[in-house]
Amino acid sequence: MDKARKVHRVIRSKPTLEGAGVHLNRVFGFNEPKGFDPFLLLDDFRSDIPENYLKGFPWHPHRGIETITYILDGNVEHGDSLGNRGVIGQGDVQWMTAGSGIIHQEMPKGDEAGRMGGFQLWANLPAAQKMMAPRYREVKSSQIPIVTSMSGAMIRVICGEVEGTKGPVRDIVTDPEYLDVTLPAGSEFSHPTPKEHTVLAYVIEGQAFFDAEKKTPVSNGALAQFDTGEEVVAFATDIPARFLLLSGKPIGEPVAWYGPIVMNTQRELEIAFDEYRNGTFIKE
Repeated sequence: MDKARKVHRVIRSKPTLEGAGVHLNRVFGFNEPKGFDPFLLLDDFRSDIPENYLKGFPWHPHRGIETITYILDGNVEHGDSLGNRGVIGQGDVQWMTAGSGIIHQEMPKGDEAGRMGGFQLWANLPAAQKMMAPRYREVKSSQIPIVTSMSGAMIRVICGEVEGTKGPVRDIVTDPEYLDVTLPAGSEFSHPTPKEHTVLAYVIEGQAFFDAEKKTPVSNGALAQFDTGEEVVAFATDIPARFLLLSGKPIGEPVAWYGPIVMNTQRELEIAFDEYRNGTFIKE
């Protein structure tokens, strides 16, 4: 337990509007990228009101980052400048490396009951990889392994490794982990994390503790940001809990950020938007 990370702070997600008028909750983003390096933004777009999400995210550019979309309910139709078209549904993941530039759209459709649910995470790229060739990966729910721990915790391994089981998304620059962890009531879960990594846990169902003293409950819609350490320990209360566990290697470089483009300098941002306006944004 002495190696366990302590909770640095707990952050509640806040309502905001994005895209063409999508109501969502922003967990973090835009105002303090250094505190979450290599992660830039996390949005929670769970809703059961179709008019709050159907306008979607029409065609827009990205450069210099990766966007990771994880769907819990409903469907999202997508298309991009690489020629990819398709639908990501319940339990699926879209891991897009924008690199030198990609233009895409994401249009939520919801399920038969009108529910739409999921999360989008933005991860930064180091300067040396910001202009890499764009790469797109769609991972179906059936491709994501599930590990059940001795304590009964169920872990969907999207990226990273749990008890020798590796997730399908690999070879990512910032060496991230992305786990979907479900804890039965009263159970405990521990997971080793590289000491130098940034580690975050976003609770999406119930309530969990991430401190041994069980003094700081973290409930649905709140994020625990951890101090340094070598493992994360989580405890469910008298009801089950579910959370996304994210970790990644900090990049430690300057961040120049405007909208969907993240570079290292203001000049690089200006070049990106000039290229978008004059039609030279896409490099392949």
